[in-house]
Amino acid sequence: MVDGHIHLENGPLSVDYCMEFVREAIKKDLKTIQILDHTHRFIEFSPMYESLKEKDIRQREWFEKKHLEPIANYHRLIEQMKQLDLPVEVKFGLEVCYSSKDKEFIKSRLNQYPYDFVVGSIHSIDGLLYDMKDFSKEILWNRFDVDQIYKRYYEIMEDMIKSDLFTQIGHPDQLKLFHYEPSYDLVPTYERIACLAKEHHVAMEHNTGIHYRYQHEDIGTNPVFLNVLKAYGVSIMTASDAHYPEHVGMLIDQISEE
Repeated sequence: MVDGHIHLENGPLSVDYCMEFVREAIKKDLKTIQILDHTHRFIEFSPMYESLKEKDIRQREWFEKKHLEPIANYHRLIEQMKQLDLPVEVKFGLEVCYSSKDKEFIKSRLNQYPYDFVVGSIHSIDGLLYDMKDFSKEILWNRFDVDQIYKRYYEIMEDMIKSDLFTQIGHPDQLKLFHYEPSYDLVPTYERIACLAKEHHVAMEHNTGIHYRYQHEDIGTNPVFLNVLKAYGVSIMTASDAHYPEHVGMLIDQISEE
């Protein structure tokens, strides 16, 4: 079993903290884990978030609470971890908050280090965060047409896949987290995404975080989307989106059987 999406963001970039995740992976009988952090943790990526901070004071306050640090600290941890003989395979990468306007900037940053994998994820729709429990309904979902939000989300995803910057796409249907649903049939959209993912050799996540972190009834990617991806031969990456050691491998055994 593989857990392809595990965050260090709630602790230090240290070998001791990283080993807490490794030990949990051993307990869960995982073969491979992929450890990462959001780009918003690192000083070098901070220019990407200026437009979000300008869009709404609540977004600015959320970002400015974060303690930014040099990405060299993360690279140092990776090199230290790779010196260890571990009973599970441990890969290291980044989760990039993707926006089309930042494509060249992202490319320049990613070229500076040989990550094992890079996750591209969409967390905002043209500068408005869609997944914040405290304020996303107010600033986005209750202000704009749901169909247009969905259409824009998947337009951005198509561009993200075609950029060839990423090895996998994070939580590809996470727009559903607050149970806002479009009025139109998403299957043609799913088929376009599947074609692009196959063509560009990008894995699509089957991410359980939507279930245990946001209490959505789907354990991962919705069955219709998942079946389309499988029908097109797209690589599926099982992922917990763990933000704490105890969440490593969460429900991976269930979705691995699908």
